[in-house]
Amino acid sequence: QVQLVESGGGLVQAGGSLRLSCAASGSFNGINLMAWYRRAPGKQRDLVARFPTRGTPTYADSVKGRFTISRDNAKNTVYLQMNSLKPEDTAVYYCGASIRTVVGGHESINDYWGQGTQVTVSS
Repeated sequence: QVQLVESGGGLVQAGGSLRLSCAASGSFNGINLMAWYRRAPGKQRDLVARFPTRGTPTYADSVKGRFTISRDNAKNTVYLQMNSLKPEDTAVYYCGASIRTVVGGHESINDYWGQGTQVTVSS
């Protein structure tokens, strides 16, 4: 059973910073990709940033230059450093991961989601 557990959300004033963390735990053989998404009230879930294990990070245009995604592969953890926060960044932030599992010689890759963490930016 694979789990993604997020932490670090909260309430911050505009211009402030927050750091989100997401740790993957359970039985698996590798992580292909870790990413952050967000869902603002009344809107669909959108990609914020993604970090492939063999690749470089990419960002949504709305957060470029303000947010930084990073990974600690030894801890199976992804972070999202959010600076210069704006009220429009208010959303529930979700961690997602594409995780590889090998059972009986058979490899499967499945996507998993965290439970979400609320980020609220006041003006």
